[in-house]
Amino acid sequence: MALEMQKNTYYMEHQPSTMENGDVLKNFDDDGREKRTGTLTTASAHIITAVIGSGVLSLAWATAQLGWIAGPAILLAFSFITWFTSTLLADCYRTPDPVTGKRNYTYSDVVKSNLGGMKNKLCGIAQYGNLVGVTIGYTITASISMAAIKRSNCFHKHGHDAKCTVSNNPFMIIFAIFQIILSQIPNFHKLSWLSIVAAVMSFAYSTIGLGLSIARLTEDGHNVKTSLTGTAVGIDVSGSEKVWKTFQSIGDIAFAYAFSTVLIEIQDTLKSSPPENKVMKKAATIGVFTTTMFYMLCGIIGYAAFGNKAPGNFLTGFGFYEPFWLIDFANACIAVHLIGAYQVFCQPIFGFVEKWSANRWPENGFITTDHIINVPLAGAYPLNLFRMTWRTIYVIITAVIAMILPFFNDFVGLIGAASFWPLTVYFPVEMYIAQAKLRKSSATYIWLKILTWACLIVSLLAGAGSIQGLAKALKTYKPFQVMEEH
Repeated sequence: MALEMQKNTYYMEHQPSTMENGDVLKNFDDDGREKRTGTLTTASAHIITAVIGSGVLSLAWATAQLGWIAGPAILLAFSFITWFTSTLLADCYRTPDPVTGKRNYTYSDVVKSNLGGMKNKLCGIAQYGNLVGVTIGYTITASISMAAIKRSNCFHKHGHDAKCTVSNNPFMIIFAIFQIILSQIPNFHKLSWLSIVAAVMSFAYSTIGLGLSIARLTEDGHNVKTSLTGTAVGIDVSGSEKVWKTFQSIGDIAFAYAFSTVLIEIQDTLKSSPPENKVMKKAATIGVFTTTMFYMLCGIIGYAAFGNKAPGNFLTGFGFYEPFWLIDFANACIAVHLIGAYQVFCQPIFGFVEKWSANRWPENGFITTDHIINVPLAGAYPLNLFRMTWRTIYVIITAVIAMILPFFNDFVGLIGAASFWPLTVYFPVEMYIAQAKLRKSSATYIWLKILTWACLIVSLLAGAGSIQGLAKALKTYKPFQVMEEH
């Protein structure tokens, strides 16, 4: 019979342990939690897993909309802003002192400690809304990649002119089943192995995509149209389409750097020595530099390979090319990577709901009781019925929404536009200003405010472009239809 523990594991972790005589047990950190073991390597892997996701797949398309000058320039600008604000955010993990202060376990905790009040509530809405959107977007992307494998095999078997139609919905269901199982991992601290696997997969499919793009460039008769300003008005798009797609492509690039929402959760996995903020800054530098290098290569070489007709997901552009097995492997890597990335983004949601529920109903056995069971080859596992039920429901809901709205580019552009300004720019800057007690007349204060307002304008334009794209797609779309791609 399963043993029972009165108190949810997650709830226990968030309550500092009582230490007799002031002695801290060697297996626990200064806040009474189980000792953290994260390192620069694991933090960098978490960041790369979170950043190099479905965003990389749309960069060739985004570059095609912006052209040779604006495309790389905007990508570098977002890269710098993301790195800069990440370093500000890393210093906020502990307050008031970034090295010896009290720990903040989540992004919302950081905002609450530094800003408080209404800003904390707005941050919670922005953060968890973004996390939900990302998990839906990853469900869409993973299903597209899995369906691309089936289409690739169809073309290989029946010829390049065959009409190969594949529904994404069964693959969304398969993806959801994997997530239901992995979602039973109790918390973020147990995900290091999954992030490392996912990071390896992200490098694999990015490298394959680059290799295939280079091979396409060297093909005899390769002749695609590119330009300094991207898609041509009157030839590739109409004047209004050029404007809207330009805005949407900015949102896609913003989405490609969406990891601020989980930065604090990643930092909370690090060992306390050396100081977490210093290690996190190094990890952010490694993660952002590495992903930017891949992004530049994927965007530039992908655009050179496909020209102004670059597809929204640049790997699907190779769907009927040889070697088909390599394309299949690349798409399989995307699916495996997104299985891990989904968990990186959904674990903060799970933790928030479970902590709130445990605090709200501490005497409810369904919520706070863990049943310890022995799992073969895995050891003891704390089975919590509330955790199992609610996480399963969450995964199912995100899968259903993905089936109803499977618009890859428009969806990721909207998420990127909606989350970039508040979570990547506004809150980190405001918290830095509060911590540093900057005077309003100081040059640093004025520069940071200019950066904040400029990013707000960019985010609003990107959001408008993505909303227009979604509205246009919805006019002709029928839910659960069979998707066809050549």
